[in-house]
Amino acid sequence: MSAPPPSNALFTSMTPKAYAMLSVLCGALFLDALDVSMKGVALPAIGSALDMSTSALQWVITGYVVGFGGFLLLGGRAADLFGRRRMLLVSLMVFVVGSAVGGAAPNGDVLIAARFVTGVGAAFSAPAGFSIITTSFAEGHMRNKALSIFTATGATGMALGMVIGGLLTDLHWRWVFFAPAAVGLIAFLAGLSFIPRSPHPQGGAKDFDIAGAVTITATMLLVVFTLVQAPEVGWTSARTLVSLLVALALLVLFTTIQRRVPSPLVRLDILRSPALIRANIGAMALIGAWIGVLFTMTLYLQDFRGWSAMEAGFAVSPVGLVAAVLSTRIAAPLVGRFGVDRVILAGLTSAALAYALLQFLSADSSYTALLLPSFLLIGLGFSLAYGPLTMAAADSVSVQDQGVAGGLVNTSFQIGPALGLSVVTAVNAANTGDTPDAFLHGLRLSLVVPLVFALIGVVTMLPALRRRKPSPAAAPVPQQETAHG
Repeated sequence: MSAPPPSNALFTSMTPKAYAMLSVLCGALFLDALDVSMKGVALPAIGSALDMSTSALQWVITGYVVGFGGFLLLGGRAADLFGRRRMLLVSLMVFVVGSAVGGAAPNGDVLIAARFVTGVGAAFSAPAGFSIITTSFAEGHMRNKALSIFTATGATGMALGMVIGGLLTDLHWRWVFFAPAAVGLIAFLAGLSFIPRSPHPQGGAKDFDIAGAVTITATMLLVVFTLVQAPEVGWTSARTLVSLLVALALLVLFTTIQRRVPSPLVRLDILRSPALIRANIGAMALIGAWIGVLFTMTLYLQDFRGWSAMEAGFAVSPVGLVAAVLSTRIAAPLVGRFGVDRVILAGLTSAALAYALLQFLSADSSYTALLLPSFLLIGLGFSLAYGPLTMAAADSVSVQDQGVAGGLVNTSFQIGPALGLSVVTAVNAANTGDTPDAFLHGLRLSLVVPLVFALIGVVTMLPALRRRKPSPAAAPVPQQETAHG
């Protein structure tokens, strides 16, 4: 489904006000993307300080992922119905409070609860920020440029989390929580000034699909929870299978509700859009593969090769550096020349080549000969695919569904890592051993999973090759659309 021509865009050029607003939104996304990888580096120090077991410690990460993934679709529709500016600012304060409580947590239970709340805050801020951009910048070159800057920030945060987390952990593990709280507060105060007010959105509480919100949120919470727990309890265990069946039943119930209510949470016809489906599968493949590689390379560099957390963080930093430098320079121009699907395909192919190269990992693999080229290819893949995936999602739906489109693609960006990490963890646990050779064997088999994920993404985008390259004459004409506040 192609989006209808928008109207009343706030920005048709990159003015200082446009850059100021975009900076606030980028700051919020950077915090969301940074969170999981940054906290991972601090886990040993957190466990020692709060006397948390290994099984409890994983919930410092999992609690955030469950809250984020479970509430994203609800956050997307709330932004559409109650105002994007309002939802962004409220969710930023939830994120700030959750992070601050986590930093001051006296025990593991308080920390895990704070992490869940922080994830819920991020679940409302991510689609709100996405939809503010897609409804504030004129469709075509301006929107693509803004989205490329926005998503480059996300890709950079996700890739540089280990480095920043390592630096903060060296100060004290609590700074891994307090620093994001401080940055989030600055983003909130800046948002009050730089995100323009706009007319209230049509609808509101009377149009909110409460039954649909409850069922889809329960579905997403159960799916994410099941995926992150499956490696520990077993993929074929009764608990996992029953959870998945209950999630399926809830999804069927949600679909039934959406067909009957006058103002559905998700209009089911948008799910018929091939472009939206491809964007979501591509998002799951891109981030799911990377998180799997990040987990595996952390074990390889730190546990097998004996590198410090800081050294491991700097080792993988080329991914984020390449994404930061290239995303804003090449993604939007290439999309304008070749079309969004072809650029996404090129990015996923670059990532797949990197994961194929990592299949040659050995006990003494050279960083410059094997690891660095792989990380550079992954960074190029992020540069080409991360931003255009969100462009594809935005272009596939109408203005009134931009929040839902943002929620869907961000949900895929969360489900992908949950699924990828679960499968990688299961493969590693089933094939690793106590000897160095057995440990390395498990790591090498684990690296097959990201390659498979990336190849699934490549195959999903192959239909793009049958589509004609867009001509300059066919490029969208910048028009105006209303940004809800």
